Amino acid sequence: MTPQTTLARLIAQAAEEGSDVTTLRGIIEEASQQGADRVLQRLGLNDDGAQSDIDELRELLRAWRDAKASAWKAVIDWAVRGIMALLLVGIAMRMGVPELLK
Repeated sequence: MTPQTTLARLIAQAAEEGSDVTTLRGIIEEASQQGADRVLQRLGLNDDGAQSDIDELRELLRAWRDAKASAWKAVIDWAVRGIMALLLVGIAMRMGVPELLK
């Protein structure tokens, strides 16, 4: 029995016998499942390789985040080194090191 026929049967049952909690719950579950299946199909994730695709995307996203964090860390490290070098040059100029080198 297909999900569409199951849902149609549950709706017909609710119309004929009245809708008790069990029938309503069944309708909701079947409709939710059909909606989820439709979304997965539209996204192209309804095949057997979908789980590996999702895992691959998560791995790629994790690698991107790691690379981004490493890049920021490198930028900050170079900025601190540059500031320290400028500070050292400033101290050397104040102490008259260029005159000592002549």
